[in-house]
Amino acid sequence: MNNVTDDQLIDEALTGRAASFGLLVSKYQDRLYTALVHVVGSLEDARDAAQEAFVQAFLKLDSFQRQSSFYTWLYRIAFNKAVSNARKQKPHGSLDQCREAGGPEPIDRGGAPEEALERRERIGQVRSALAALPHDYRAVVVLREIDGCDYEQISEILDIPVGTVRSRLHRARLQLKDHLKVVVQAE
Repeated sequence: MNNVTDDQLIDEALTGRAASFGLLVSKYQDRLYTALVHVVGSLEDARDAAQEAFVQAFLKLDSFQRQSSFYTWLYRIAFNKAVSNARKQKPHGSLDQCREAGGPEPIDRGGAPEEALERRERIGQVRSALAALPHDYRAVVVLREIDGCDYEQISEILDIPVGTVRSRLHRARLQLKDHLKVVVQAE
């Protein structure tokens, strides 16, 4: 089943084989969830948005025109859902919640304990800076810097022009730099 393409799975799902859509879910759920965690800053909200995106994608699969990849289409649904849900909620969060939202940090078997402590502090500072960005900026940064999407993919996913992607990314990077500069100067 490894050689089966997304298009083949979609065709099978459209003929009523729900298991084929299940394979698409298995293929993309971890990647989508990880990106959403960074965008919404909450494990629970990311899980909800991912689940809602898969349900919506299943229900609207017959409207998928295949002008972009399935993953791009799914991402667009998920990010729109995540941002929409976030706008409905009151702002909440603390540095501890941001740290928890990022999931477990990898364990470094080497190095001095103070290096590990400094690294964890810096990771927390970057997460805090990322969480402080407006949702529109955070989505662009996550897609570009964490998920590795190019400008055209981001444009498709967020349904905005490439020029807007560039300007939002530039502004987001400036805000991150300012936020992190204040943190570095405080040390």
